[in-house]
Amino acid sequence: MMKEKFTIKLLFLSLIVFLGGCMALKPEVTSMRATSGPDYITSIHQDLTALPKPAQPIPVAVYKFRDQTGQYKAPTNATNFSTAVTQGATSILIKALEDSGWFIPLEREGLANLLQERKIILQMRDIYLSEEQKKSMEALPPLLYAGVILEGGIIGYDSNISTGGLGAKYFGAGGAAEYRVDRVTVYLRAVSVKTGAVLKTVQTTKTVLSQQISIGIFRFVRLNRLFEAETGISFNEPVEMAIQEVIEKAVYDLILEGVKGGLWKPKDDKELDSILKRYEEEKQGRSSIPSIDETKWGEKKEEDITRKLFK
Repeated sequence: MMKEKFTIKLLFLSLIVFLGGCMALKPEVTSMRATSGPDYITSIHQDLTALPKPAQPIPVAVYKFRDQTGQYKAPTNATNFSTAVTQGATSILIKALEDSGWFIPLEREGLANLLQERKIILQMRDIYLSEEQKKSMEALPPLLYAGVILEGGIIGYDSNISTGGLGAKYFGAGGAAEYRVDRVTVYLRAVSVKTGAVLKTVQTTKTVLSQQISIGIFRFVRLNRLFEAETGISFNEPVEMAIQEVIEKAVYDLILEGVKGGLWKPKDDKELDSILKRYEEEKQGRSSIPSIDETKWGEKKEEDITRKLFK
């Protein structure tokens, strides 16, 4: 009897420790006030805003930066018709162009609304103003036109490009950890309005990480007395934030590629030398998709680690 009481106390103590640890990792779930700006500033955003100023900002037009993946979220318990990526990539791209300081984004996605409002102004003037008032009124200024159109979109969202996990149980108590990696790909190209030629095209990718940790206890403390407890926590990297980062990276690369190609130039060439050098080193260091041999080696290494843990 004393042994059974000691076992029950030990199990409850273990449960409190497990729950306390998970509560420490638990994210804030209470309602919070709306905040200005994104939840966090990406490192790419900091690099983008830290670029040297251009000799002259370039007016650019973005008509539609679409989701071209055609993918929906993976169903869980029921059919899900939500898309895998955000449909507001145009707004994210315009914000990145504006933050860079190198471009003057022009309103083209809502161009019909803009023209309609200008038409209303002209009609109201014509109806309600006298001839003398019309003569004293200034004409509407002309709309800015762009020399460059930015095209492209989100062309790929690959789910489960890498999955794995690790778990162990002993005497009815144990835990497990799992992860999943997705990847999003963006293409962005600059097109000359005068000639229609594609001036530059850049491609950027970003991984999206999901993790889950679970702990459980399953024990018979005495005959017909079953003690069971489970707890866990999961973390999913926001896809919208991943899209923001990969688009900002595309704008960053397009600026540097344009400088290299002589499409535009900074106010001070020397300020950009170190950035271009680091950019070239990054391009040379980018790794390609692992070959079959490399993938097998990675699986073998994971098996070796698992074998050592359970030895």
